[in-house]
Amino acid sequence: TQPLTIPAKQRSASPSVPSRTDRYLARKLLELAGSPQVRIQLWDGSIVGEKIENPLATLRFKNRSAFREVLRNREVGFGDAYSDGNVEVEGSLVEFLCEIYRADEHAQNNPNWQSRIIRALTRQKARSNSLTGSKANIHHHYDLGNDFYSLWLDREAMQYTCAYYARPDFTIERAQREKMDHVCRKLKLKPGQTVVEAGCGWGGFARHMAKHYGVKVTSFNISHEQIVYAQQQAIVEGVNDQVEFVEDDYRNITGDFDVFVSIGMLEHVGSQNYSVLGSVVDKCLKENGLALVHSIGRNVPALMNPWIEKRIFPGAYPPTLREMMDIVEPFNFSVLDVENLRLHYAQTLYHWLERFEDHESTIQEMFDDTFVRAWRLYLCGSIASFLVGSLQLFQVVFARGEDNSVAMTREHLYQPENRS
Repeated sequence: TQPLTIPAKQRSASPSVPSRTDRYLARKLLELAGSPQVRIQLWDGSIVGEKIENPLATLRFKNRSAFREVLRNREVGFGDAYSDGNVEVEGSLVEFLCEIYRADEHAQNNPNWQSRIIRALTRQKARSNSLTGSKANIHHHYDLGNDFYSLWLDREAMQYTCAYYARPDFTIERAQREKMDHVCRKLKLKPGQTVVEAGCGWGGFARHMAKHYGVKVTSFNISHEQIVYAQQQAIVEGVNDQVEFVEDDYRNITGDFDVFVSIGMLEHVGSQNYSVLGSVVDKCLKENGLALVHSIGRNVPALMNPWIEKRIFPGAYPPTLREMMDIVEPFNFSVLDVENLRLHYAQTLYHWLERFEDHESTIQEMFDDTFVRAWRLYLCGSIASFLVGSLQLFQVVFARGEDNSVAMTREHLYQPENRS
């Protein structure tokens, strides 16, 4: 499947010289973006922002059509124009995006009347995360094919979530193992316990818990390709009697479990469903159970970048910590631990991007050049978002409010001897 579909456009480089209006609009584009240290090169080679000293990058438009596309809708227009090759960034794409995001945040905090009007006209709406909507959204992103993801994720567990760099020289494989153990220690896993996992990816974490902590795991996921892969790997690794992979929505979880865990699924739940997720945890968690939710988040409420939401991650929404409390507050859960792994995710993405670029020709053969450029932009944009603080990575541990057996210190986080 190839869900990334950008409308085909037959563009040829415009032979006309940019008009005074084009130059004015280019200057205005920089101004409305918060005056970043970036120059614009128009399709005749002329420069707008020539007075900027030591620019971090140059945004080069190959034709007027791409320029007007970005003017109409900055985020989606730029993403599409970059993907189809009609916009280039001279300089580091990550540094360029970091500068754009910082300047844009400043502009949002100090808006003028023009930017208010533009934002009002281009305001997006969140996509549905109903039972049917969630399945379609997940299919769009995760069912691109296991062969694609295996090229650039870690080679041991195919973890498509933030790794944990206890040391900066860790490989992505070591950092992902450290992440899984970090979570297991937070949950104080013990042999014989039962764990339910909402959103299991390719099943690497479920198999890790079973293999190294002696627990029995039931994992729910609505991506068919991921479930098939996870089941096959459980047999290969000899833990299929300890792990059950269920192709179903988290809303259909039933049973009684010692632990509830969700790594990287909340982004797909939608804020309107957080209390639903909380009710699921409330119904399935035993009296003295522990729960952990790991999710990309924000400091202030905001929808996902509209281009990423439209082309890459439909239905995605990164919550604030306050919004995440809609999971716990209605059911009298007590928050025991909160950690932000923002910079760990930036490092994770750097490792993914490096491997993605190493396999560029293979990915191009699997899909096309537009796909390669779109995913490069997605990965670089994600790195930039975590570096500038537009995105966060929250791990929240909670238990029932009346549970007095909870740990009184964090000592267990740094005692790995419980791993078998």
